Amino acid sequence: MLLTTVLLVVIAAAFCALRWVRRNTVLVTVAGHSMEPTLRDGDRVLVRRRKVTQLKLADIVVLDPPGTVVEAGAVQRSPSAGLQVKRLVGLPGQPVPPRMRAAVKSDRVPAGTVLVLSDNLRHGLDSRVWGPYPAGGVVGVVLFGQWFGSGGTRLPGCRS
Repeated sequence: MLLTTVLLVVIAAAFCALRWVRRNTVLVTVAGHSMEPTLRDGDRVLVRRRKVTQLKLADIVVLDPPGTVVEAGAVQRSPSAGLQVKRLVGLPGQPVPPRMRAAVKSDRVPAGTVLVLSDNLRHGLDSRVWGPYPAGGVVGVVLFGQWFGSGGTRLPGCRS
């Protein structure tokens, strides 16, 4: 009888822990080169869900791209579909970094938005091009990764 009770308690605790992990974390695979050398194409990273009020500058975040279309020369470009992995460089109300002022068109990060930057500035499209990203599109912060290289299993929809 006591063994059965202990077993049920252990199973219930394991179920609760698994449910917490599934609700608060996401495993994503980086696709692209914009976060190199920090993260490489194919790296798998564990992301903890966070609200904007819980973010800090320099966090690596996973977020939805903005829905804007910009003109680059004679070509109109829109953000790729799916999640992106970027470094957080501006929170609502903070000063806009000088290199982003042209895209943001303001001295302060607008309410309800964040600014992000690629670690690999040559290959990344970020707030320098798209301007502010919607703060509501932030999924969370990268906690750590399992670096298996490009041979890792790819989860769809996450671009760096």
